[in-house]
Amino acid sequence: MIVIPAIDLKDGRCVRLTQGRKSEVRTYDADPVEMAKSFASAGARMLHVVDLDGAFAGGKSPNRVVLRKIVEAVNVPVEFGGGLRTIADVQQVSALGIGRIIVGTLAAESAEALKELIELFGVRICVGLDARDGIVMTKGWEAATRLAAVDLARSLAALGIKRIIYTDIARDGMLNGPNIEQTVGIARAAGIKVTASGGISCLEDIRQLRNANEPLVDSVIIGKALYEGRFSLEEALAAAAS
Repeated sequence: MIVIPAIDLKDGRCVRLTQGRKSEVRTYDADPVEMAKSFASAGARMLHVVDLDGAFAGGKSPNRVVLRKIVEAVNVPVEFGGGLRTIADVQQVSALGIGRIIVGTLAAESAEALKELIELFGVRICVGLDARDGIVMTKGWEAATRLAAVDLARSLAALGIKRIIYTDIARDGMLNGPNIEQTVGIARAAGIKVTASGGISCLEDIRQLRNANEPLVDSVIIGKALYEGRFSLEEALAAAAS
């Protein structure tokens, strides 16, 4: 299982939210670029970067400058999402050298646009499927849809998406463990690769996710637990591999 450390950007700084609520934000002193370099040096095989300003407001934000610096500073692939609501948005971040491009709201709202993105960028396009109580949320987790997460997952697979990043919003930033059952359920329903996101609090959480024995759940994003010093990235990598 691959461990992917997260860097969430707001106003150009590293932050973490609680259950995706922009009113509950904690800002960390770490410089995002230095944090990215530290994660890469510790053995990360990929970095997960989110533009929270873009996610909440939509469109381009000043964090794109920070994103460019991160990509230039590390020698590992960067996956990026947040505010990519149009094909032009995706083209702009693709030009920065992003390895994996994450769309969420666009995927939930326009199958035609998503199909065009798949034609243009292939497997570099993945979908951030964010759900609360099994219902898909969009626009920075602020807008509820009428879509069941499992139904959208199946639709995405049918369109040609090869990977979903699944976040149980109720677990995100809470440090109370991931929703393994839902994550595995999404993977099995869609039949495509899933990256688990939200809730990792300790090394045992990583081991339990790994021991779920679902090959389609092949990676996990970890954020707050690393920033809070619950464990090191090196320890997380060892737990995922052992």
